[in-house]
Amino acid sequence: MTTTLRPVGPLQQTPDGDRSRTYDVCVNSRRVGSVRVATAPGFGAAHGVIEALGIDEKDRRRGRGTVAALAAEEVLRGWGCGQVQISVPADAEAALRMAAALGYTERSRNMVKQLPAEPPVLPPGVEIRPMTEAEFTVWEAKAKDAFARSWVERGVPEDQARAKAEASHRAQLPQGLATPGTTIHVAVRDGEAAGFLWTGRFELEPGARVAYVYDIEVAEAQRGRGYGRALMLLAERVALDAGERRLGLHVFTGNTPAIRLYESLGYRTAFVNSYKTLL
Repeated sequence: MTTTLRPVGPLQQTPDGDRSRTYDVCVNSRRVGSVRVATAPGFGAAHGVIEALGIDEKDRRRGRGTVAALAAEEVLRGWGCGQVQISVPADAEAALRMAAALGYTERSRNMVKQLPAEPPVLPPGVEIRPMTEAEFTVWEAKAKDAFARSWVERGVPEDQARAKAEASHRAQLPQGLATPGTTIHVAVRDGEAAGFLWTGRFELEPGARVAYVYDIEVAEAQRGRGYGRALMLLAERVALDAGERRLGLHVFTGNTPAIRLYESLGYRTAFVNSYKTLL
């Protein structure tokens, strides 16, 4: 039996050059599942993504998902993509095993916490205030640079990482501090900024939006003094005030201190994000 991909509709293209196409996964022309192949938004045309790969229950455990994934990679190679990324639910053990077998490397995680009914109490002695416009200009330049460097350190070519950082800030902060649903707070110690917290909302999966921590940073000289935990508790208060009951975030796999902090606060991994170089 031969497993192939059959296009469902025409190739979709945006003015920015992004492409996407949905395929039926077929065995001898019989549909057994589907997969969507696209260029990754924000990274540019050379970075691909495989999404929504699913095989019908009765056709699973026969290697068809593996062949479909390899076929999807071939589509991306044909589009000129040099790298592909996937996002797998943390409880999808079979899919995680398949990704590892195909040579994907975990790069980051999306974590989520179900918030308590009552807002947490902030630690005493921690001063927090809204960010000013003057601070925003300086902070945004540094935040975009740090975000891009985090991707570069994890295998993304620098031009794609910079494009991703710029695209993310354009999309999530189109009006700067005045962007609806967005808040940026500053933790203060002795009159100086000790840390920053950027919160908003995010579509963690299709149709499921959650409150979201876009960025949290503690000044290097102030680390180990509880500011990270205080800012994360503040994020919970902001989310609850907005009527949200779930709070999500993205963390790179190698950031062990941050992952430990989030786990200690009750966050659990929802999706594992992995990548692979397309030779």
